[in-house]
Amino acid sequence: MFRSKIIIFALLTLILTACAKTAPASNGQLNVVATTAIIGDIARNIGGDAISLTVLLPNGADPHSYSPTPQDMTVVSGADVVLMNGFQLEAGLGKTVLATVEDATIVEVSDGITPLAADPNSDVGEGGVDPHTWTSPLNGIIFAKNIEAALSTAAPARADTFRTNAAAYIARLQALDGWVQAQINTIPPENRTLVTDHAVFGYYVRQYGLKQVGTVVPGFSTAAQPSAQELAALQQTIEQYRVKAIFVGTTANPTVAEQIAQDTGIKIVRLYTGTLGEPGSGAETYIDYIRFDTAAIVDALR
Repeated sequence: MFRSKIIIFALLTLILTACAKTAPASNGQLNVVATTAIIGDIARNIGGDAISLTVLLPNGADPHSYSPTPQDMTVVSGADVVLMNGFQLEAGLGKTVLATVEDATIVEVSDGITPLAADPNSDVGEGGVDPHTWTSPLNGIIFAKNIEAALSTAAPARADTFRTNAAAYIARLQALDGWVQAQINTIPPENRTLVTDHAVFGYYVRQYGLKQVGTVVPGFSTAAQPSAQELAALQQTIEQYRVKAIFVGTTANPTVAEQIAQDTGIKIVRLYTGTLGEPGSGAETYIDYIRFDTAAIVDALR
């Protein structure tokens, strides 16, 4: 009798779990999971009220080093669409998503972007490309198109809504691209050099005519550690190019950068890199994020 109760309880648990995984969101919305707040904000602009959106990484989390929680895996298991950056940005998180998802459509929103190759001597994991694709608004347009296509495939009856929303949002990103270029053009050509905490702005630099001359930590990951020789070489680069500032992400530890800045007599400027800002920060949305960072870069270099 006791064994029968255990078996019945186990069966009920399995049934409830299965129902939880397949139950649609309220009001027939699509269950959409985005790995980062940046991807989530773009998805929100396109999906609107037709989606129920969950963002895995909280604001301030570093996508290079974030480890998924059991709650994350539960959320992902019930998704209709999972939106990832791709290019190995999410690393271990990506493997967890792939292992957890059953029936959801998994979309790498960077698909279609021409990647920047990694320095073969840097530690970037598998793939060998720069994953920070979102730093250019033109790449944001590719994100938007990929998200619109994924949502339309998952909910064909709402495809017209997704298409209309995407078109309006893409027009805003095109205007943003023009604004960024106009702002960068106000920087004297000899000052258009960047030193950052890690190589995060490659796509931005490529698009707008800046030059990345050095990083505090090698490669594209905040998990890397600089050697004494690399730090000495960076100081020489700063002096050679008369660099005016070191740009450090809000999620990065600034200690080493602050020491270099002190030794070379330049300033530290904090930027948003892989995350959006908290309410009141001026970087709460993807468009605000690009505008915030651009204004900070221009103000420091001009």
